[in-house]
Amino acid sequence: MGPDAGGGSGLLRPGDPPPFELLHSGSITPWLFVADHAGQAIPRALGDLGLPAGEIDRHIGWDIGIAGVARQLASLLGAWTILQNYSRLVIDCNRPLDSTTLVATSSDGTPVPANAGLAAGDRDARVHEIFAPYHARIAQALDQRQASGQPTLLVMLHSFTPAMGGVARPWHCGVLYHRDARLAHALRDALRDEGDLVVGDNQPYSVSDTSDYAVPVHGEARGLAHVELEIRQDLIADEAGQQLWARRLARLLPSLEARFVAR
Repeated sequence: MGPDAGGGSGLLRPGDPPPFELLHSGSITPWLFVADHAGQAIPRALGDLGLPAGEIDRHIGWDIGIAGVARQLASLLGAWTILQNYSRLVIDCNRPLDSTTLVATSSDGTPVPANAGLAAGDRDARVHEIFAPYHARIAQALDQRQASGQPTLLVMLHSFTPAMGGVARPWHCGVLYHRDARLAHALRDALRDEGDLVVGDNQPYSVSDTSDYAVPVHGEARGLAHVELEIRQDLIADEAGQQLWARRLARLLPSLEARFVAR
């Protein structure tokens, strides 16, 4: 990582990771991958957020396995990819700034003591030093591609826990969207045609302006074909599973290009 990786000078201190990791900057492929919950870093100034040992490694701390899938997929397609490095318990980079869950005080039954009664200035520091640089870099990439006449197919990569609130989730993956389902439905059909997958349509989550940031801001507001792809975490918890999914997606995604990209 070089100067493109961003940084801050208040909350984030020397030795802390930059807000994001950038791969294949300037790639000419139409695919742009982003991962809002790829990392589980905590700024040194925040200690362990008051969490019990091991909690940051659970699904509440990050999207397990998605960084590995994203890195391998980026390599296979040579695609521009932007990975957010900090735990979603520090700040959730897929929430609107006015969301009550932007800085969660608890997640899946686990309290986050350092987030309780958070002062406005401390909250703002997380926004300005992590959330804002990450999304600004995505916007910069999209602006650069538009200015050069380069088409963009935007994919937001996420993963989901196999069970939530004691309820098992049967889907191997899911495609999420809000107002624009073009790319989501095309990918949904391609995944279902594989014959070995249970594919959710706006499952296990759905997207809205009040619960999500990336789809409304980076996808819909720009009129880009986009999809939020969710993969079940037990399928990508190890390197072998990450490789299998990266290879699957690297095979399927290029087959969709002709529907959305004029040659």
